[in-house]
Amino acid sequence: MDLSNYKEPKPNHLKRIVWYIINRTIFYALPGIPLRSIRNLILRAFGAKVPLKGLIYSTAKIWAPWNLEMDEHSCIGPRTEIYNKNKIIIGKNCVVSQGAYLCTATHDISDSSHPLISFPIILKDRSWVAADVFVGPGVTIGEGAVVGARAAVFKNVEAWCVVGGNPAKFIKKRIIKN
Repeated sequence: MDLSNYKEPKPNHLKRIVWYIINRTIFYALPGIPLRSIRNLILRAFGAKVPLKGLIYSTAKIWAPWNLEMDEHSCIGPRTEIYNKNKIIIGKNCVVSQGAYLCTATHDISDSSHPLISFPIILKDRSWVAADVFVGPGVTIGEGAVVGARAAVFKNVEAWCVVGGNPAKFIKKRIIKN
């Protein structure tokens, strides 16, 4: 590979700088559940589609709020990294637990100029991405699926399955008891 002429596209560069400062200062300084609506209003001001009652912890690092969509009763936990150069869409009643890293971008390793490429990540309703999980570009986590702690997910996860490991593999079907 030859990186001597590598250039990464910089759309929304000024907006990114302003957001970075706000995400690491004002957003971070508004901790707790009672202040979530204020954090969500800040995210909305930067183009995020999030409900006022959605829970996004103040320690979450969000790369581009304008690429974040989250439905009702969902949560992005503490110390998560949302590297969303492309869309991240989180359905209803989803949890992204502490320390998880959702990454929509990578590089084209088959091209000598190593260009950046990105693909959306989708979490379907009632899915759970547990602590310290890595979810890679283009992955869809199916409805009701659970990704076990510390897993690394590079392929889609079927609905109502539990996966774990690196790379994540099927463990069992998820059955909800009433």
